[in-house]
Amino acid sequence: MSMEITSGANNYRRVPDELGDPAAPEPWPPAAAREKETRRRRAMAIAGLMALPLLVAFFVLGRESASTAWDFASAKLMNNAFFNNASPHHGNNNNADELLDGLLAPGMDRRSCRSRHELFRYFKHFPYAPSPYLLSKLRAYESLHRRCAPGTPLYADAISRLRSGLGGASAAAAGEESCRYIVWLPFDGLGNRMLSMASGFLYALLTGRVFLVAVPPDSAGLFCEPFPNTTWLLPVEDFPVANFFGLGPRPDHSLTRLLAKNKISVAGADGDLPAASNATATTVPAYVYLSLGWQKTDLRPFFCGENQRALAKVSWLLLYSDLYFAPSLYKIAGFHGELRRMFPEREATAHLLLRYLLHPGNAVWGLVTRYYGAYLAPANRRVGVQIRMSAAGDDHVPADDKYNQILACSRQERILPETAAVDEATPSAVTAAGDPTTTNGGGNTTAILVASLFAEYYERLRSRYYEHATTANGGGGGAWVGVFQPTHEEVQDTGKLEHNRKALAEIYLLSFSDELVTSGLSTFGYVSAGLAGVRPTILLTAFGHKVPEPPCRRAVSMEPCNLTPPPPDVKCRAKVVDEEDLARHLKVCEDWTKGVKLYD
Repeated sequence: MSMEITSGANNYRRVPDELGDPAAPEPWPPAAAREKETRRRRAMAIAGLMALPLLVAFFVLGRESASTAWDFASAKLMNNAFFNNASPHHGNNNNADELLDGLLAPGMDRRSCRSRHELFRYFKHFPYAPSPYLLSKLRAYESLHRRCAPGTPLYADAISRLRSGLGGASAAAAGEESCRYIVWLPFDGLGNRMLSMASGFLYALLTGRVFLVAVPPDSAGLFCEPFPNTTWLLPVEDFPVANFFGLGPRPDHSLTRLLAKNKISVAGADGDLPAASNATATTVPAYVYLSLGWQKTDLRPFFCGENQRALAKVSWLLLYSDLYFAPSLYKIAGFHGELRRMFPEREATAHLLLRYLLHPGNAVWGLVTRYYGAYLAPANRRVGVQIRMSAAGDDHVPADDKYNQILACSRQERILPETAAVDEATPSAVTAAGDPTTTNGGGNTTAILVASLFAEYYERLRSRYYEHATTANGGGGGAWVGVFQPTHEEVQDTGKLEHNRKALAEIYLLSFSDELVTSGLSTFGYVSAGLAGVRPTILLTAFGHKVPEPPCRRAVSMEPCNLTPPPPDVKCRAKVVDEEDLARHLKVCEDWTKGVKLYD
């Protein structure tokens, strides 16, 4: 059983074991023993600090590659005294439980997915509880998934009909239960993938489909199985669609082409009901390919209610998307009421979907917990700074300009501790800033986690707090500040599993923050904020190679932006929702005037 030292007192207590089960606390040691132990720890901290440069030099010169290794203290801990206040978990989540107020179903194996049962201890914010109606929909869906998942007779029947080129429910299943599916296909970077997975699952909830994922080798084991006693993994090797991962944005079976060739149609499609029992399709293809990405191939027809009636009869939908398209589903009248009942607080949509569906696998979770325990847990305030820097394009600016934008944003929103000029720092302020045990009882500590492909911003922030004392202005007041960056990969390489593991670990580390500063138009930042349950401060994109004024905006909703919604001129025959109600909850994004997001 490992031991820890609790914050604010020199007593020991047991920490949870690897499965998250707390053990009974041990008695406090006598005062003399505590004092002796405190002296021993301080001596060890000083010795460790003296030895650290040698270890770093050894690894950097002898073993470190361009991709910073997680195991070799890549964050370069500023002072070992941070460990004196180490605590593995946040202290403000007493109202939470490991099932997140019933969002997660009980009974799943703890060893196969540790994060599912431990994440609640690390999240700082729990702003919204799931609605009773959402919980009922999730439990019903889990039952459906178990009946229709790969390995079941119903799945075998659906695959057999797909292989034969037949659409709709099987004749043998007429009057009996049959299953319909939506298959998620990987597209673009990790943040885009996570948001499109959440959107695809929401669509499955709305339409009574089973949500399956086609996971490529670059994503194997990134996420745990989300549904109890079953699998969401599509057996790709046996799936009877040729060139499965290379269909491209405009295949013959895309919704747009099928409609143009009259190969999918619905008689009298003047309503807006998605249920299969209400559809009267005259032509039913074996499968339909939905391209809902930045290419906009199927955006126009997909968000028309009459075409939802047509799709309702098709057994297999293949989803190729890099978007968070959930906000645009509110425009479909047949879905609007269901969405309002599931998510009475609109801005909780992605927050609850991401926390329900996506839990990092054990390999990624090990990266997360080891890094968090070593570098972030000791601080009582954590600020995540996610920096997306374009190497080229209209939004590219020099590193100096981007760094100054970060500082200007921080001053505007009072996020990062402010620092004094060198000649203003008093000896007492320098001492206080250099020893966390002398400030506010050891509790005035801030950890800044930088997530970026490049090391430059981490180095600059680290030097800032190393060379200057913090001030009372901006929440400093002699605070001890540590700056950390797990990796600096230089390039985004979504095609490599190890790269994706580190990226996912950083997303979850950011999601444990008290406050978040994220880059505009960044799905990486959107996912981090959604998981965290915080409204981030968004660094506005520097279009025209010029940092905007103001440099950032505080988001009024934690919802991700749908960066490519359906065009406003889409003409649908089906009835539309109450435009007034839609206008109240669907507005322009803070960071992209062409995008839309959900508000309350």
